[in-house]
Amino acid sequence: MAMIYSRYRALAIVTCIGMLLVLIAGALVTNTDSGRGCGTDWPLCNGKFIPAYTVESLIEYSHRLISGAVGLLVLATFVATLVWYRKEKEPIVYASGAGLFTVLQALLGAAAVIWPTSAGVLALHFGISILAFMFTLLLVLWTGRLKSGKGLDRPPVVVPKSVYVFSLSILVYTYFVIYLGAFIRHTDSSGGCIGWPLCNGEFVPDLQGATRYVFIHRIAGVVLFILIAWFAVHVKRVCRQHPELRTAAVAAFVLVCCQVLSGALLTETLRNEDWYIFTSILHNMIVSALFGLMSDLMIRAWKWRERQVKA
Repeated sequence: MAMIYSRYRALAIVTCIGMLLVLIAGALVTNTDSGRGCGTDWPLCNGKFIPAYTVESLIEYSHRLISGAVGLLVLATFVATLVWYRKEKEPIVYASGAGLFTVLQALLGAAAVIWPTSAGVLALHFGISILAFMFTLLLVLWTGRLKSGKGLDRPPVVVPKSVYVFSLSILVYTYFVIYLGAFIRHTDSSGGCIGWPLCNGEFVPDLQGATRYVFIHRIAGVVLFILIAWFAVHVKRVCRQHPELRTAAVAAFVLVCCQVLSGALLTETLRNEDWYIFTSILHNMIVSALFGLMSDLMIRAWKWRERQVKA
């Protein structure tokens, strides 16, 4: 049994890392404007199995190869879950969710190549990728609890309903902020606000064109920071006998602080193409981790509250 667990956890971790690489590769495609590197062909690249040597085609085709390999890992994880943990509801849900959103991600990516589409749909492609990563991360966190035995059973003290409602609200709002950020990237609006924390040297700039989208995204980010800070204080106050939830809330606050700082760094590197690619990827990685952590925290609060109510 220990060997099965070790193999399953290793597979879950590799799949999660692979999904993170898919996010990074997708961000690289967007930030280098390589989305048309393979023309309108899919799954081939400009009609060839091995594309011509151009930077754009290599970046786009590498993204496809990574996505395909990770798709196989997701399938392997799903099969392994059915074979080894079919009696456990959580891993089945997580593995199924990862599979569903991986397929949706691939289909939407293919459609975007074959039929050039709007920035809103391209932003949704990133949003679906975030959900696929979230489910693989949830599976990794579940395997960690399986080993320690913590967080799998009903706690002796109920988790207040407010924690679940608050965390769910923040999770939905975070997804909106993520989508808005992806929309800005796909409309090439990142330069709408120069400077940080002021926008074009003004507290409230002239909200025209790209500036409007970027400024709204900044305000949304500030609200998210305030919400998570408030949430961390709330969890610390009402969950005194749930150290794992308190730790997760603090970790979420640390991540949102890092996200704000990475956003400032992103703004400062707008005019340096090489550094901008790196800071943009960093920004995506942090918000992906934040979304996954908040999802896990929300599920813990819901599960423990729900089980206690049923009891």
